[in-house]
Amino acid sequence: MLQRRVRQDLAVTSPLELPPEEMRRLGYRVIDRIVEHWATLDEQPPVVVGEAASLREALVAPAPEAPGDPDAALDRLFDEILPWTTRPIHPRFFARVSSPSNYVSALADAVASGFNLLGTSWVASSGPSTVELAVVEWLRGWCGMPEGSEGLLVSGGSTASLTALVAAREARGGQGGVVYVSDQAHASILRDLRVMGEREVRVLASDGSFRLPVDAVAAAVAEDRAAGRTPFALVATAGTTNTGAVDPLDELADLAAAEGLWLHVDGAYGAAAALCEPGRAVLAGLGRGDSLVIDPHKWLFQPYEAGAVLLREPGVLERTFSLTGEYLRDTFGGEVNFRDRGVQLSRGVRALKLWLSVQVFGVSAFRDAVEQGIRLAEHAEAVLRARRRWEVVTPAHLGIVCFAREGGDESRISEAMVREGYAAPSTTVLRGRTVLRLCTINPRTTFEEIEATIERMERIGAAG
Repeated sequence: MLQRRVRQDLAVTSPLELPPEEMRRLGYRVIDRIVEHWATLDEQPPVVVGEAASLREALVAPAPEAPGDPDAALDRLFDEILPWTTRPIHPRFFARVSSPSNYVSALADAVASGFNLLGTSWVASSGPSTVELAVVEWLRGWCGMPEGSEGLLVSGGSTASLTALVAAREARGGQGGVVYVSDQAHASILRDLRVMGEREVRVLASDGSFRLPVDAVAAAVAEDRAAGRTPFALVATAGTTNTGAVDPLDELADLAAAEGLWLHVDGAYGAAAALCEPGRAVLAGLGRGDSLVIDPHKWLFQPYEAGAVLLREPGVLERTFSLTGEYLRDTFGGEVNFRDRGVQLSRGVRALKLWLSVQVFGVSAFRDAVEQGIRLAEHAEAVLRARRRWEVVTPAHLGIVCFAREGGDESRISEAMVREGYAAPSTTVLRGRTVLRLCTINPRTTFEEIEATIERMERIGAAG
């Protein structure tokens, strides 16, 4: 009892503490505003972009020296800062690849932050580390990677691919070489290779379905070997951001094995479709890569940040990233030290949110939600084909459909839709042509909202 009284006194007198009751009161205020945000999404626009000068004038100022009113600070946060954002959980946010997260996972993130969990070593967090091992095992199984594959959670697909490719080079004796990618590969892959100092990159033209042709890779490898270059790695994409296309993974895996290439599969958004039967049908060979990336903060409905990297060969990550230091001597040992599997020493705990949400909702709910995203894109394609003056440029594939308006200005239509505030489509460029694009992976989206979005785009196109 004496110890508890002392701690409460300290909470009042420490300059960086609040009394427990005040902590609860402020926490309830925050939770109430988060729930209100989720409950009123339909009344909000999907995207609101602030005017830079006005925001700077309102928010950029010297840091206050004296304590302030916490309620006033929270009011400013909710009323002056957060309104000027994208709502990636909005049911009509169709741009790029959204993060239609869930509230239970947000609670897990709050717990991880509130307990200030450190996911660096077994000593620091043996419980959360065990959960991360469990989540990595779930992802391995869902994606068809073999038993014994290892991995960890990172910030997202960019860091995940960088982690995998650095480990690949280490596994090949520290020597890189020519890397083969599609012109539809995610831009972060080229940045990762640039960071690594890998300058021999062959960007190969995709085929008519925006997939990486196996024969083009084989020809490039043969050409490079004949020129005295060393082929190193092949990057395949399981769900391109542009169109949802899936490279021929099985055939590319066969080629990689025959040529001694490291096969890296970027499934940052698309790999999650392996949870359901329609997704598995187009992701054959997903688990055959030497490394695989999947982002739970995309189609596994987690809040930012949550990416994952999986490697087929156990021990490669530790051989690549393990570190020592006298100041760490008391933290070695235990089953796993995740600091030795990636570039972060100080790292938060990202696994709790996926773990908790699966405990609450069950895998079947995630499977149904993924399948719903596929159906929504197929419905959008059917609506477009049934209406005049629309052209389906790429059919629905893994929750993405691209299309164009006859005589329309696709960029103008997209920008007008965002300004109007009902829905947020986006554009992309395919073979030099600007097209409209819907990514429909949010399970809150209804078929009626798909139809209403297309009708509004049609009205804007007609007005132009």
